[in-house]
Amino acid sequence: MPEISIKSKLTQFFNCRILRHGRISVEDLWVRGGKIIDPEKIFYDERVKPDEKINCKGALISPGFIDIQINGGFGIDFSCNTENVERGVDTVAKELLSSGVTAFCPTLVTSPKEFYHQILPRIKKRNGGRQGAAILGVHVEGPFISPLKKGAHPENCIQKFENGFQTLLETYGSLENICYITLAPEIDNAMEVIRESRKQGIKISVGHSVGDLSQGEEAVKNGATFITHLFNAMLPFHHRDPGLVGLLASDNLPPKQTIYYGIIADGVHTHPAALRIAHRTHPKGLVLVTDAISALGLQEGVHQLGQLAIEIRQGRAYIAGSETLCGSIADMAGCVRFFQKASGKFLK
Repeated sequence: MPEISIKSKLTQFFNCRILRHGRISVEDLWVRGGKIIDPEKIFYDERVKPDEKINCKGALISPGFIDIQINGGFGIDFSCNTENVERGVDTVAKELLSSGVTAFCPTLVTSPKEFYHQILPRIKKRNGGRQGAAILGVHVEGPFISPLKKGAHPENCIQKFENGFQTLLETYGSLENICYITLAPEIDNAMEVIRESRKQGIKISVGHSVGDLSQGEEAVKNGATFITHLFNAMLPFHHRDPGLVGLLASDNLPPKQTIYYGIIADGVHTHPAALRIAHRTHPKGLVLVTDAISALGLQEGVHQLGQLAIEIRQGRAYIAGSETLCGSIADMAGCVRFFQKASGKFLK
């Protein structure tokens, strides 16, 4: 990447709060050519004044949010928008900026093979900017999941690894644009798939699963590093076998291996007490995700999530005609605020 010229516009943000080394402090922020720079160099070496000064009036300036699990939004569903894929992704990427998201992983729910072949080649990784948030790669959530924990995923599209890693290749068609794969670790041949996927540079997340703790530990030993929406679509915690939730406190993982976990802090999918339990047990691994669906930013009514009709009522998303939750309609800024209120760990 080319160096930023000292002739580029120099902006000083003052009267602002900045997150630095895990603490929030009041200090100025200096930006040149779109990059944050060290003010000491300006004071002692260049001895120049800013081209622009912006009074933040006590506002918090923080790094942009990253959402690694978002199914769509603003009327766009990544899993069924086959005709205008690029335009749909562009729309979501642009709208996400308003909630502070600067990078994301478009997420595809369990779908027919033909959908993957048609959609995956058209959602390419790219940098972010004024035109929209960066695309880090696609998160394919399924179809290799447990039908017993399918949630809103269509059961008729769920698959097994009949031919191991080859089945995965045949299903997705290409791995080029994939960043994350969510799978159930208890499925036959799952460990082979995890190992081979990691060799391809793809991150593996365990979820939508009835797997027990030992199966989760085995998945981590083979290369899995993430848990998809903790507490949701998995066995509930049990004192004799805590299931995948137990990975947060397992002492049977590879040395220095950190297991990360997504959690939906929208006030619907996860109780505030559960948020606190997860954070206090394993704070380093917590990653907020929205799991947002196409109705994010839209009015209440019936919308489409993959192959299923969903209904938004009273701020919640359900499979139409049922009480089964099927995704969030909260944006990331809202999730951060809810988590802060529940945990009291941010913005102190």
